[in-house]
Amino acid sequence: MVVLAGLAGPLLGASGRFLVPVVVGELLAGLVLGGSGFGWLRPDEPTTAFLADIGFAMVMFTAGMHVPIGNPALVRRLGRGAFAAVVVAGSAAAAGWLAAHLAHVGHPAIYAVVLGSGSAAVLVPALEELHALDDPAALVVAAQVAVADVAGIVAVPLVLRPGRAWHAALGTVLIAICAVAILLALRQLRTRSWIRALRRRSKQRAWALDLRLSLLVLFALCWVAVRTGASILIAGFAIGLVVAAVGGPKRFSRQVTGIGQGFFVPLFFVVLGARIDVRAFVEHGTLIELALLLIVFGVAIHAVGAAASRQPVAAGLAATAQLGVPTAVVSLGLQGRLFSAGTAAAIMVAALASIGISTVGVALLARRAAPPPSVANADTV
Repeated sequence: MVVLAGLAGPLLGASGRFLVPVVVGELLAGLVLGGSGFGWLRPDEPTTAFLADIGFAMVMFTAGMHVPIGNPALVRRLGRGAFAAVVVAGSAAAAGWLAAHLAHVGHPAIYAVVLGSGSAAVLVPALEELHALDDPAALVVAAQVAVADVAGIVAVPLVLRPGRAWHAALGTVLIAICAVAILLALRQLRTRSWIRALRRRSKQRAWALDLRLSLLVLFALCWVAVRTGASILIAGFAIGLVVAAVGGPKRFSRQVTGIGQGFFVPLFFVVLGARIDVRAFVEHGTLIELALLLIVFGVAIHAVGAAASRQPVAAGLAATAQLGVPTAVVSLGLQGRLFSAGTAAAIMVAALASIGISTVGVALLARRAAPPPSVANADTV
């Protein structure tokens, strides 16, 4: 049933007339099957919860893989992008408090982290699809989102459980040390002749060794995260960053996409949708107000970041995309009973709206990067 529900994402965007992220359909399917709908799907059932946890790790793994830390042109603009990310983070701290105050809800630090976050997994593929990464402004915003993505993921466990912040911080540091050690080991080993021969044999005989070893390391770090009081979101994201730094063959990306997007990631978003209470969101005006405030403040603070770093307005709109951090906040917050399912719905509504706003910004950046018609015509003559 869950696998069938996961098809709602591709079906929703099958028309091609509108760019609808597949996650929207998967969340809607979960809403229909879960407590907000027919009640057929029970997110707390042990097998479902276990598979959803694997899906959560795969979501973070994929998000880390999309951080473009191996792009030399982007690295050269990292300073300017980091400055914009810092400006947005400072503005988000004030905006998070103001949103909580105006909507009369708690957890202002959580809203601050959500507002200050980014989503390289949404932004970078969109920029690449429209060939907008040739524009310097697009490179700066990609660097900004990469910094915000990493900072937001690290901050999530700390703001969700302030009383256990030291445990989460120590676990995060330990995972970071393990990730750096793995990265250094991979860079040393990949140049060895016997490693190259083994990988060639893996390609020829379809062993998928890169994928198997990546999943082994991913689950090992998830075990470390659970044992040290950190979160599997840190483990998944860290391994994704390692893969992004090392680089890999295209077949590896296809394999990760197959196992992740083909099963575990849709399952996670369907289960997440089943946990969200739409009735509570609609019936409580404060939650609707919270969602609207998060949307408006998200656009405003990223516009401030764009202006401070002398980027066009389109860059600020493109940087608003939020997915990984809101998803992590909602998933972990509901599991820990830190806030209501209605509040989770408000956060996800704002996150999905931010993806639509980012799509507009990406389209505007792509228009800037496109050559003038006279130049294009001259090239074809």
